[in-house]
Amino acid sequence: MRLLTRVLAITASAATVATAAAATPASAAAELVVNGTFAGGTTPWWNSADTSMAVSGGRLQVKVAGGTANAWDAMIGQNAITLAKGRTYTLSFDASASAPVSAVTTVQLAASPYTRTLTKTFTLGTTSKRYSLPFTSTLATTGGQVSFQLGGHAGFTFSVDNVSLTETSSATPTPTPTATTTPTSSPKPTPTTTATTTPKPGSGPLAQTDGFYVDPDSNPAVWVRDNSGDSRAARIRSAIASKPIARWFGNWSGDIGSAVSSYVAAADKAGKLPVLVAYNIPGRDACGGHSGGGAGSEAAYKTWISAFASGIGSRPAVVVIEPDSLGDLTCMSDAAVQERNRMLTYATQQFRDKATGTWAYLDGGNSGWVAAGTMATRLANAGVRNVRGFSVNVSNYYTTSESATYAKAVNSALGGTATFVIDTSRNGNGSNGEWCNPAGRKLGVPAQAGGAAEMLLWVKVPGDSDGNCGIAPGVPAGQFSPAIAVRLIDGT
Repeated sequence: MRLLTRVLAITASAATVATAAAATPASAAAELVVNGTFAGGTTPWWNSADTSMAVSGGRLQVKVAGGTANAWDAMIGQNAITLAKGRTYTLSFDASASAPVSAVTTVQLAASPYTRTLTKTFTLGTTSKRYSLPFTSTLATTGGQVSFQLGGHAGFTFSVDNVSLTETSSATPTPTPTATTTPTSSPKPTPTTTATTTPKPGSGPLAQTDGFYVDPDSNPAVWVRDNSGDSRAARIRSAIASKPIARWFGNWSGDIGSAVSSYVAAADKAGKLPVLVAYNIPGRDACGGHSGGGAGSEAAYKTWISAFASGIGSRPAVVVIEPDSLGDLTCMSDAAVQERNRMLTYATQQFRDKATGTWAYLDGGNSGWVAAGTMATRLANAGVRNVRGFSVNVSNYYTTSESATYAKAVNSALGGTATFVIDTSRNGNGSNGEWCNPAGRKLGVPAQAGGAAEMLLWVKVPGDSDGNCGIAPGVPAGQFSPAIAVRLIDGT
């Protein structure tokens, strides 16, 4: 898929720290991790089955057994961490391994529902490296937990030292931390976020509006207005232009804050729910190349996406964040992947904090592109827990059933609490394995709440070319073609 072509049983083996007495957040310089240098031995750190730990050479050495299936099957951690919602923190540590492996570190609740505010997959080498992970807490608690999840590999030794968690912000937190009982035997943390019940159709922003907004200036609508005498105009108007279709925003949109605000305001005035797509990540469509471009730098993108979210504000909206951005990683360097994850995480935080009436979905590729487990890891690394969920099949052709099966597998790997939407704009005949203007495709079910997903949406604009390829030679990506539109109507 391409754009414009395509969107934990832990048993504590060491005593835990007594529940923190102070409910107020620590000062900016306060250290929230106890004995992070392991000068006092292993207390209060605990470890799970399939691990053993001891201090050697001033570092904590954790022997991890092989044969575990999941990262959370072999863990170490520390409980009774106090966090304040809305404050920013940095988790840092020095770590290495006896062999190159990946591991996961989290900051989360130590008891059910084990809600996470930080999840980061990182790669360990045989030489110690300093890791520094900033995040904004979504939790208000005295019962937090820092963990290192080490399972899923052949046996190895994990070495860690200088573990630190400090507050880096000075802003006033929001709610007073809620006391959470810290068990002496930590229950099994599963990879979950705040429990999110899938809503009934019409809940959330749809409950505030009277259906989805029809963009009067979509590419097909503009073509119909400008070509009223064309014999195809009436059919395109009836089958496509009159349907709710997402509006895509990118570097062609001018002042993004104003452009988004104007569009959302028009929908709000009509009492309808707009669907928007943010599509401006630097180096986009890295593998496909047909829809390249995006903001010129990480800083420029952060400015752009912040203004995008601010342009929506508290008004109801649905946003799909950066189609293709997590499917394209195989064509990118490690440094570029890390940069992209920073940008996407920042984007999800902006929609969470500034677009308070929005359900945002980070794009999760499609059922024929990236394995579900791999995509779940990519989504987690890119901040999906900051937003409503993820989207699938954007600008692709897989059936709703295939897409739902894939999305459910991704969701299961995420812990089962995300929601998802499916792009049905061109999946009426399913996929023939091609993504770039393939023949024989057909319009799918128009936008609606429910229907195998939280919502079915027309994210891709039917009739817009995927690129100079397939049945549309010479038609660049994003340009409307009435010939493509008619073939989607007829399924030819």
